[in-house]
This record gives sequence, structure tokens and C-alpha cells, in this order.
Amino acid sequence: MEMWTKPGPTTGPQETLFYPTSDTSQTTTELRDFFAKARNGSVRLIKVIIEDEQLVLGAHKELSRRWDADYDAFVLPLLDEQQPCYVLYRLDSQNAQGYEWLFISWSPDSSPVRLKMLYAATRATVKKEFGGGHIKDEMFGTVKEDVSLSGYQKHVSSCSAPAPLTAAEQELQQIRINEVKTEISVESKHQTLQGLAFPLQSDAQQAIQALKQKKINYIQLKLDLERETIDLVHTSPTEIADLPKRIPQDSARYHFFLYKHSHEGDYLESVVFIYSMPGYKCSIKERMLYSSCKSRLLDTVEQEFCLEIAKKIEIDDGAELTAEFLYEEVHPKQHAFKQAFAKPKGPVGKRGQKRLIKGPGENGEDS
Repeated sequence: MEMWTKPGPTTGPQETLFYPTSDTSQTTTELRDFFAKARNGSVRLIKVIIEDEQLVLGAHKELSRRWDADYDAFVLPLLDEQQPCYVLYRLDSQNAQGYEWLFISWSPDSSPVRLKMLYAATRATVKKEFGGGHIKDEMFGTVKEDVSLSGYQKHVSSCSAPAPLTAAEQELQQIRINEVKTEISVESKHQTLQGLAFPLQSDAQQAIQALKQKKINYIQLKLDLERETIDLVHTSPTEIADLPKRIPQDSARYHFFLYKHSHEGDYLESVVFIYSMPGYKCSIKERMLYSSCKSRLLDTVEQEFCLEIAKKIEIDDGAELTAEFLYEEVHPKQHAFKQAFAKPKGPVGKRGQKRLIKGPGENGEDS
């Protein structure tokens, strides 16, 4: 776990926050025993939370009516606007292992980043402890509409129909693809971290569209660590010689550059993504968040904005960005052909006649 100090008022104390770099959450014996009891079908709902780095039972509900009649009345009141949690909801259908369950990961937008990261990293552990064979469906929600009964019905319909996915469903699909595979219990510890998805502000989205249409040739983005957003810094016209001056020496940035050049006689315009991180001049929190948000930002730009990125580069000093460096990154040199090994020639001079040694009996002789 890493620590950073958030400056407080000039006359007050400083606030120390902790951000996890690995999940050490353990499942209590009480929760394991309750999981075993619930799998026999007598429990309708289980809420799991993390307290003192342990997975504990937050709440539960007994069977009352049909699963769909109980759903909204049981699930929605247990969802806190500030606190992530996991909810296991028993359906009325069964498979070979028993009753089937719906697994809900609740992570509201207003909850602290530290909690979002901790719950994302521990998600696979909860599924493993409960038993993945009992889980029929999974849902991820940031607002209650996402995980309401109507939201679940839309989720089931979209999974079975070949219709295009909505933005929310695309995000859920991407979360499943990028899900960190963790198996953390009392006896094991694995380093894990789920990528974060800070939203792009509207001016940043407009800038990406303009870059795609080649109306601009440079974008610089930054993270607003307090509001948890990705903001536009500027889109000043930039040539290759200007790039080193665009890289801050004391803070991280994301850059998109339209690299105009010629290659093997062809004129090309290639979009290059540059992630600049000036080493330990940045705080631990800043380094961690920029690293965690990078892959989700690139997924958004490439999939939702359909902007093709020719090369992704990570640097710690703007002086690296020369014309030669960019060209070699976008068009790496091919390995030269290696000539096959040639048998060396023998010594110069007369060597005499070759001798042929035959095996016994080849000339009719006795061995």
C-alpha cells in the first residue's frame, strides 16, 4: 500500500491517504460459513463489503416472493451513494450445482478513488469464495438505474440479441475483458489493479474529433485529480521541433500528435500517442492514477472515436522527442538478413587422395 500526503489548510493538519497497489483483503470465517448456508437456496440476497481489509457480511435478505417481485425492494435500498459493495442475488432458476445467482458490482461515481480501486481488485476473490459455478450473470453499476430490475432485464436482452451495444453495455463488456484475474484469500496475495476510467470532458472530446478530421495536429490532456476527470490543456499548433517544449518537467501529461512525414516515398499522417511521466518529480498518487487511466483512455479514443493510433510512446524527458526518434518508433528498422553459416575452407596445399573406409563384409570379406 502506497501513501501520499494531501496538503490541508495552511493552519490545519495534513490529510494522509492510502492507495492500494495490491489487494490483501481476506474473507472472514463468518462470511464463508454464510456463503455455504446461502447456496442451499434459503437466502435471497447477500451484501458483501470490505472493512479493515476483510470481506465481511454487510446485510442479507431471506426469501419472500418471486425473484423479480423481490428484486427492486431488496437490492436498491442497500446501495450507498458513497460506498461500493458487492451484491449476490438468488434467482429462481437452477443449474447442476444448485440455484443460480446474479453478481452485482456496485461502484458509484461519487465514491473515493481508493475504494473503487480496492473493490475492483477484490471482485474476483468474492466470486471465487462464493463459487463461480453458481453465478449466472454479472452486472456492474455506477447509478441505481444500471442495476435495477429494468436495468437487469435490458442487460439480459442485450446479451441474447445481436443488436449494437449501448455505451453502458460497451463499458461493461470492456470491464469483463480487462478484468484483473485475482485469487486472493487467507493463504495467497497477488498484486492486482483494475484500470480506472475518468470521463473525458466535452472540450477534450471535441479536440479528439478535430484531430481525427485533421483540423488540428496536437492535443495535450491532463488528469484533474480532485474531480477525477480528464481535461483538455491546449491544442496549440505543433511541429516536431516544438514537441520537447510541450512536455512539462514537473507533471505528467497525455499527448496526441499528428506526425506528418514521408516513408519509402509515401506521404503519411500518423497519430502518435505520447505518455510523459517525469519520473519521481511527480507524487505517488499522480504516477499511479496516470498509469491506471492510460489504457482506458486509449480504448475510448480507439473504439468510441475510431481514431487509429499508429504508435504509443512513453517518455520521461521531452528531449527524447527528436525527428529521428519519432521516425524509428513509427517505422522500426527490420532485422538485417543473416547469411547462413559457411563451412571454412581447408588448408592450402595437396591433401592426398580421399580414403573410403568400408564396413566388415562389404567387399565379401569375413568380419
